[in-house]
Amino acid sequence: MNPLQPVLLSGGSGTRLWPLSREAYPKQFLALAGRHTMLQDTWLRVAPLASQAPIVVANEEHRFLAGEQLRQVGVDGAAIVLEPVGRNTAPAIAAAALQAMAGGDDPLLLVLPSDHVVRDAAAFQAAVREASPAAESGALVTFGIVPESPETGFGYIQAGPGRGVRQVLRFVEKPDAATARAYLEEGGYYWNSGMFLFRASRYLEELGRFRPEMLEAVRAAFAGATRDGDFVRLDRDAFAAAPADSIDYAVMEKTGTAMVLPVDIGWNDVGSWSALWQVSAQDAHGNAHNGEVIAIDSRNSYVWSRRMVALVGVDDLVVVETDDAVLVARKDRVQQVKDVVARLKADDRSHAVLHREVHRPWGSYDSIDSDTGFQVKRIKVKPGGRLSLQSHAHRAEHWIVVRGTARVTRDHDVFELHANQSTYIPLGAKHRLENPGSDVLELIEVQSGDYLGEDDIVRYDDVYGRS
Repeated sequence: MNPLQPVLLSGGSGTRLWPLSREAYPKQFLALAGRHTMLQDTWLRVAPLASQAPIVVANEEHRFLAGEQLRQVGVDGAAIVLEPVGRNTAPAIAAAALQAMAGGDDPLLLVLPSDHVVRDAAAFQAAVREASPAAESGALVTFGIVPESPETGFGYIQAGPGRGVRQVLRFVEKPDAATARAYLEEGGYYWNSGMFLFRASRYLEELGRFRPEMLEAVRAAFAGATRDGDFVRLDRDAFAAAPADSIDYAVMEKTGTAMVLPVDIGWNDVGSWSALWQVSAQDAHGNAHNGEVIAIDSRNSYVWSRRMVALVGVDDLVVVETDDAVLVARKDRVQQVKDVVARLKADDRSHAVLHREVHRPWGSYDSIDSDTGFQVKRIKVKPGGRLSLQSHAHRAEHWIVVRGTARVTRDHDVFELHANQSTYIPLGAKHRLENPGSDVLELIEVQSGDYLGEDDIVRYDDVYGRS
């Protein structure tokens, strides 16, 4: 049997869950339905089946976040394929297939969006095992979700007769309510989950049959890729030349080898906050929450909060409180959050594209306060993390260590600071911050100057290859 290699698709923007999941911080990197992030849960769900570390397809901005989250759940040696531009799932999966075959293997690829909830992991693992012989024999297998209701937000798959893995008769676009009800009454129709199982070579063969120009562009992008540790950076110009299309349109709707296995696995694509309410534990009054919440005379509401939130006399609400923004919406209107995002973009507001906490290869920083002439950040540096040797033309910095050990380079001086110690970095000084310890280094940085933008950095040396 061919080895099985999961492919985690992590390039989507996830703006439907604003204000948490915007372009800068998609939902797959958040712990929305448990203690692990959705990316981590996706891997842990299939890790018992995997013969090797996963391939993750992500965009450039999220590379360090994806790598760090995998490291936290014990993944070593994952290949993180970086899309320089978004081209939808068909080219992304082709790049993953080329990466999977680069060493001479032809593994079964288990292609999974990394932002779905699957409550019954054991049932899903059993389904993958059941579908594997068909995939080994050359079929392109997808998993159809047994429908619970006449849902109009999903595409459908009509399956042929029989039991188990069977032929796909057709893929159907998202239907209206009457058509969806007719599908359920007729039977044989399943929600399109966007999860697939096939040999890497078979996917490339079928893509080459139906979209040869797409495969040619992805091959060129992979051939011209640069490699930096776990990161595979596809060539920008070549990948941008690939037509943008989904795997459904490019391959699955055209191939004669598409098969489907119906599954009942507690699946939800968590496409909105109301969907997250559905998959969350609820109290006796139908309220669900993540964070500290007090609900009095309130029903069927969902709260995601960092600070305490109190609900009094409200029903059917979604309340999301984050460091960046607060969202309050009726549960049946929460999809209109896309209109809020559109307004933010039209007004050129940074909330549409930036998250307050920013992840870097060495750790992260959180901008906790700012005003004219100053900015305060909370900085975390991973053990062994090392910021670039740099200087600033417009700002000076004060560093106060609150936890761990900091090794500081300031011009020609190198020294260490511990908790409750501080130092000053004058404007123009060449400086570097490192964590030589085994615990996370945390410090408060106070910047002062006439310009505090992130582009006021001159880098002289950087272990992560940034300029």
